[in-house]
Amino acid sequence: MKTVETSPHEVDATEALPPELFQKIKAIQIRTQRVVNDVFAGEYESAFKGRGMEFEEVREYRPGDDIRHIEWNVTARMSAPYVKVHREERELTVMLLVDVSSSGAFGSGAKLKNEVAAEVAALLAYTAIKSNDRVGLIIFSDQIEHFIPPKKGRAHVWRVIRDILSYRPTRRSTDLQGALEYMNKVVRRRAVVFIISDFLDEGFADRLRITARRHDVTAVSVGDQREMELPRIGILELEDAETGETILIDTYDRNVTEGFRILGGEQRRECSDFFRSAGAGQVAVRADDPSYVDSLIRYFHARERRR
Repeated sequence: MKTVETSPHEVDATEALPPELFQKIKAIQIRTQRVVNDVFAGEYESAFKGRGMEFEEVREYRPGDDIRHIEWNVTARMSAPYVKVHREERELTVMLLVDVSSSGAFGSGAKLKNEVAAEVAALLAYTAIKSNDRVGLIIFSDQIEHFIPPKKGRAHVWRVIRDILSYRPTRRSTDLQGALEYMNKVVRRRAVVFIISDFLDEGFADRLRITARRHDVTAVSVGDQREMELPRIGILELEDAETGETILIDTYDRNVTEGFRILGGEQRRECSDFFRSAGAGQVAVRADDPSYVDSLIRYFHARERRR
């Protein structure tokens, strides 16, 4: 397995963009900001807590305060009850690992898988920035294509989203193991990690387990209905986007279509079981289904209940 590492590639976020790309980024920015402001940020903050509690002050006791927080030394000195006040240390580092391999250039609806992946990444990036968290980006295929170190700020998140949407990968295949190894090298402190991919790869199981022990990992699996069930349209040529291999199948043959459906279901169940055993969260979204925001919110609610 070949892993190509690149140094951080700094790009001026204000440099000229093609008008159509600028409009696309602006549309995603407006849409994601609206979602974040209306429903999403609170769900995210409840699901992903900070690193712990940080001491803030000692103040006089008020009715309703937890008596376990009484500061006895100050209470004795002041002849009145005082309590320690703590606040949650909220700031997190959020890493987005976005798969740009050729299998993402597929979709049976209005959008391709890689377009939905970019929108999910944009939504997560805006949410993290609104919560005062730092956001970093790794774009990968079968090599590390692009890396942006974690930072804060609206200009930074604009750059993250622009680079996701405008980046043109140099390779076709996928190397999830290499992406995880690189992330573990460049991100030393514990981070919240979202891996956005269709996970059409093998051999990354051990590395994912290691990563999930060090970081809070969520796998955002991007699929499409046509990867689960074939339409009945006769002879169909299928091409593997990453290898270029093609096969001809007869979609009028029920054995073929039923076998395809069963195999796809088994692969999805195996993938889900694998993420669970590795200690990683999982949320599934589909390119042909525009309600991916609902899928993310359901996942956040489930995380909060488990906590």
